[in-house]
Amino acid sequence: MKASATFFNGRHNYAASSPSSLPWISPLQFKKVVERKPDPPPESPTEAPLKKNKYLSHETAIDLIKREKDPQHALKIFNMVSEQKGFNHNNATYATILEKLARSKKFRAVDQVLHQMTYEACKFHEGIFINLMKHFSKSSLHEKVLQSFFSIQPIVRDKPSPKAISTCLNLLVDSNQVDLARQLLLHAKRSLTHKPNVCIFNILVKYHCKNGDIDSAFEVVEEMRNSRFSYPNLITYSTLMDGLCQNGRLKEAFELFEEMVSKDRIVPDPMTYNVLINGFCHGGKPDRARNVIEFMKNNGCRPNVINYSALVNGLCKVGKLQDAKEVFAEMRSSGLKPDTFCYTSLINFVCRNGQIDEAIELLKEMKENECQPDTVTFNVILGGLCREGRLDEALDMLEKLPHKGIYLNKGSYRIVLNSLTKNCELDKAKKLLGLMLGRGFLPHYATSNELLVRLCKAGMADDAAMALFDLVEMGFQPGLDSWGLLIDLICRDRKLLYVFELLDELVITNS
Repeated sequence: MKASATFFNGRHNYAASSPSSLPWISPLQFKKVVERKPDPPPESPTEAPLKKNKYLSHETAIDLIKREKDPQHALKIFNMVSEQKGFNHNNATYATILEKLARSKKFRAVDQVLHQMTYEACKFHEGIFINLMKHFSKSSLHEKVLQSFFSIQPIVRDKPSPKAISTCLNLLVDSNQVDLARQLLLHAKRSLTHKPNVCIFNILVKYHCKNGDIDSAFEVVEEMRNSRFSYPNLITYSTLMDGLCQNGRLKEAFELFEEMVSKDRIVPDPMTYNVLINGFCHGGKPDRARNVIEFMKNNGCRPNVINYSALVNGLCKVGKLQDAKEVFAEMRSSGLKPDTFCYTSLINFVCRNGQIDEAIELLKEMKENECQPDTVTFNVILGGLCREGRLDEALDMLEKLPHKGIYLNKGSYRIVLNSLTKNCELDKAKKLLGLMLGRGFLPHYATSNELLVRLCKAGMADDAAMALFDLVEMGFQPGLDSWGLLIDLICRDRKLLYVFELLDELVITNS
């Protein structure tokens, strides 16, 4: 296995992170005691498990930590039970507190707990670290993913298993952390005795495909064929086919599919077929994708919602609305329930073609069929209404939808504000700006400046100044054109106090 990066030798040394002479205390911040408080009243029944005269077992401690919602209190419980005579934490209690802290993103506390584990004599299992890798990856702490892997051997006192290697490698590859993945592979090749299994080989195939190096991916597959411990499987082929499709090599992808079926006798599943369906659709050939659906049905593989949705989306992208509707109807007649992605593809197409009323009918149909529209769906509808000049309806949606429990993002508001500004609907734009800022959404920089300029040119100095005040409070930095126009307009109106207030506000914000 070739690797250009040098081996990562910066393993996390928890023992060096704080002096060993310090006593073990809670790593989360403690509040300073300002004055001595009077003796507390007798403890209530809910506090009984923490009484000093009652010994808490490992099972009870785990239950208390799990039920505690506040991670700081959970850590306090963890520390308190360790003060009991004869009590020593074990793998289960450490796993529980680390899960609690990691879920709450208290990663500094996680580091301190891991440091404490280096002094424990109990037997730890690598599952703790596999779990931590996933939490670190979710929070984009990719170097900590690798550090967690390197912590397995010194703390567990055993070499990481193939499962630990594959988990770490997969997380790094999925996050496109190429250099860190290389470091892991070099370490595994030099220091570990485990032979790569099918899972690890498949991750390497995915690694090369994500980087567009299809030839290297095929070399890995050949190595799999020559190995006594693995052989290409359905995931291997699906990953390779997807890599070929992503690089526009559709013919080779289909040939590989035929090889998989005829040579290796591997039966494809709906997800494998979907690789081809998506490939042909992205390549502008939805008719070929439709043939894949027919092939599936003729070979005993029932198409699922994902297959049909991908085809509907592909047909919409090339403007074949009638064909898309036919596939949509076929999906429903086969007993499948269209998903949000499928409905949104149709809604987007009809909106782009000026058929906003039909899009709204599809939206109603979604709700009737208990298919929940998402933010993308509503943004498509808002865009369609704005393009048709139905700005009042778009504003009404923005106002009411959040009260119905529907989440709108900053894009939802920006779509409508952009249209109002371009159409010089300044009073409505000013009202929407207030709604946006009140809900914590900042307009796009260019739109904000354009709105301020248009307000100034319309002689609405007071409105422009108030809008600028509100925008600056949210961190907006006005452009020179909007700033110059506003100051000029205010000076001409002899409202110099406004100028000084604006200058003060901008100075305070930039200091």
